[in-house]
Amino acid sequence: MSVDQALIVKITSEVLAKIQSELVQPKLNIETSVGESTPTEAEYGVPLPLVEVGVSRLDQKVQPCQDSGIFTTVDEAVAAARMAYKELRTLSLEKREELIKAMRNVSFENATMLAQMAVKEAGMGRVEDKIIKNELVAFKTPGTEDLCTEAWSGDCGLTLVEMGPYGVIGAITPTTNPSETVICNGIGMIAAGNAVFFCPHPTAKNTSKKTIALLNEAIVKAGGPMNLLTSVADPSITAANAMMRHPGINMLVATGGPGVVKIVLSSGKKAIGAGAGNPPVIVDETADIEKAARDIIAGCSFDNNLPCIAEKEVIAIGCIADKLITYMQKYGAYLISGSRIDQLLEVVMTATEEKMAEGCTEKPKKIYGINKEFVGKDAKYILSKIGIDVPDTIRVVLCETPADHPFVIEELMMPILPVVQVKDIDAAIELAVKVEHGNRHTAMMHSKNVDNLTRFAKAIETTIFVKNAPSYAGIGVGGEGFITFTIAGPTGEGLTSARSFTRQRRCVLVDAFSII
Repeated sequence: MSVDQALIVKITSEVLAKIQSELVQPKLNIETSVGESTPTEAEYGVPLPLVEVGVSRLDQKVQPCQDSGIFTTVDEAVAAARMAYKELRTLSLEKREELIKAMRNVSFENATMLAQMAVKEAGMGRVEDKIIKNELVAFKTPGTEDLCTEAWSGDCGLTLVEMGPYGVIGAITPTTNPSETVICNGIGMIAAGNAVFFCPHPTAKNTSKKTIALLNEAIVKAGGPMNLLTSVADPSITAANAMMRHPGINMLVATGGPGVVKIVLSSGKKAIGAGAGNPPVIVDETADIEKAARDIIAGCSFDNNLPCIAEKEVIAIGCIADKLITYMQKYGAYLISGSRIDQLLEVVMTATEEKMAEGCTEKPKKIYGINKEFVGKDAKYILSKIGIDVPDTIRVVLCETPADHPFVIEELMMPILPVVQVKDIDAAIELAVKVEHGNRHTAMMHSKNVDNLTRFAKAIETTIFVKNAPSYAGIGVGGEGFITFTIAGPTGEGLTSARSFTRQRRCVLVDAFSII
């Protein structure tokens, strides 16, 4: 493997130390009423100084420019990417790995700037956590070492199966992980021998375009072709539709919600879809309760719950639930109850009424959606909107709810964590499977009972299943394995890497090269 293993270990260790150091032990929470929160840091969900560092670099616009890979139209961008792809095909694997090394280095060097830019532009997440994600993705995304060759030899000769590129990949990237998804997809797709046309979410377009420009600059300096990564100056739904229909695009990769995944899967092209999740975490009576509490808060609060793998609801066996809740408060959760939960529901979710048949009559039923204003915001900011002032050390809003509460059913993508008590492991598994909605994305469990762990893993059928650790261990942070931000549950590729962006090619030589 060409990536420096010692460097990966060093970075991962530092990341875990950073995360653990943030999980301080605040005093028990006492609700106090305050007025509306007005500071900028509350609005953006990060300390003000972090946002203002290097503000001139953050505000700069990436204009259409051949050198940066940013073009005015989809046709221009795809044409440039196709030219770059043809040039990449003439380079050796060794040279390709040199380009990837340059991409890794520039991503790591600019991790802080890109994190600040993402939070400032999209208004969600935590700068310090996005720095961690950028640093990790730079060196834990697999490169050309991920490509494997198979061979069969016998009386009839030699057959090779190699992993070849698709051509130009059209990649749709989210607002939640803008720079890290571009870096991750860019490294993996180029390692596989492809060029890429990116269609980033409009609310994070400048961060995404800046990342593309930095990567392209590094590639060219390392002796690679211009415009291996391209985009348009003004990404939009129209641009995305044009990209998906474009004859110069050979494959589609969508990292986002169920809507965009459904669209790419109906495109008629080879498509990888990384869709939504609503990851449950079960805690049974055999678990190390204090460790479980700390791990759950660490995973749930990371980047303000934006990662699709993050803990979204806790299902606890009744006999240990109170102890678990107490420990979660110790590690940075603030517990609300009663009318405060109702207040919070009205603030962070929207409700519409629909008439539902019940027997021979129709009764109104509320249908809940997410108030996007609060996606990825700090717990402190969210609590301020219901008149509660808490210290900066509070990372998660904790509440105990029934199993059918909207906080349990919907994927909030904000640091609000509902806890549901159940009588036993059978009820816990049944509920977890129900609220995961068949996304087959991610689930966690804290238990020392191997039978319980096995039963849940078989029942939930998720792409990622984490035992006795925070959710982020599932993507190689404190757990073994590589990192990715495109987790393809709907289409089955799982945690994508370079090999996911290849097609099999078989080469057969008959009556020769078998030496036994």
